Amino acid sequence: MSPRSASVNEELRRRSRERLLRAALELVGERGYDATTLGDIADRAGSARGLVSYYFPGKRQLVQSAVHRLMHRTLQEALECAPCTQDGGERMARAIDAVLGLARDRTVLMRQHMAGLLDAEGFVQCPEQRRLAELLRDTVVRHGSRDVDADYPMLRVQLMGAVYGMVLPNVPLTLETLRAELFARYGLEWAQGFPPGTETPGGSRDPDLSRYFDTDHQPK
Repeated sequence: MSPRSASVNEELRRRSRERLLRAALELVGERGYDATTLGDIADRAGSARGLVSYYFPGKRQLVQSAVHRLMHRTLQEALECAPCTQDGGERMARAIDAVLGLARDRTVLMRQHMAGLLDAEGFVQCPEQRRLAELLRDTVVRHGSRDVDADYPMLRVQLMGAVYGMVLPNVPLTLETLRAELFARYGLEWAQGFPPGTETPGGSRDPDLSRYFDTDHQPK
């Protein structure tokens, strides 16, 4: 196989994986996890059903990777949006608001994600999860942590706990309540980040998921 052919094939495989991730998010968000099959996801993605297992061991791994992608790109978008800032407090506020916004606006997806984390296998170690972890760890560093190895896991646990609190059926806590608690913990002002009532990247006010997935680039 020529180098050009290998490059084209690699690009096609990458785009196929992107389409599967996007289709998984769309379908689980629309129907829920149990009502979505791997065949449904493959059909929505326009992929052969046998190709799903080439990229992912099963539905749980595919859906977790897809939600990690959503979280990673939403967080990245929040941290990089205008006005661009390197201020540690503002970046921490944006990170908190991005995650809470997902719990509020993508409740079905985030509820399924939290439930999946309680599985014996826990986190799916995938590129999307690693990128999310890198962004959260960098947020802790910029916020001024003197012990990142202790403070990064604590931030992660605090955010996971807040998401659980928001997506529990029948007894959810409000975004405002959890935001106030987290902002107090990290010494943030209410006006920082994306206060309730403003647009939140990745939230329901902007339901299009296509910007998180590179499926249209044509190989050269």
